[in-house]
Amino acid sequence: MANEILTAEKLRALLEYDPTTGNFRYLKSLQGRKPGDLAGNQDQSGYRMHEILGRKYRAHRLAWLYMTGEWPPSNIDHINGNRGDNKWGNLRLASGAINAQNLRNAHKRNQTGLLGVSVKRGHGNKPFGAKIRANGKYVHIGYFRTPEEAHGAYVEAKRRLHQGCTL
Repeated sequence: MANEILTAEKLRALLEYDPTTGNFRYLKSLQGRKPGDLAGNQDQSGYRMHEILGRKYRAHRLAWLYMTGEWPPSNIDHINGNRGDNKWGNLRLASGAINAQNLRNAHKRNQTGLLGVSVKRGHGNKPFGAKIRANGKYVHIGYFRTPEEAHGAYVEAKRRLHQGCTL
């Protein structure tokens, strides 16, 4: 059963997808669920997951299959950066590079809490640096007095240099 290939027809026979909410609902009683019950669970990474025919699938990939009839040929990007938002209008095909460029929040370890900004000791009255990765290389944007100034410069550069930018 886990080796069975999931097709759009099989998916549509088991679940109903609402493109305006991004939710899947059961069409039949399955695994203790009744017709109309919300399907899937959110994983620790923020993705909505579904177990079908003994395999786990991410909801955004299932939405693509449901709507187009084919598995996505590449990555699916959540335009608004919210991995749990699987509305059809929020999904797009994207290369790995473009998908990676669509970051909206700083990493947990970032001291400033702002994307593209870091604390630079030894830079006097401009202790906040901004840099961005573009075309496989880091581009130094500058040093700034406040983290907000550095972040503003980063966002401006991101809009200019990142094809997948949605900020």
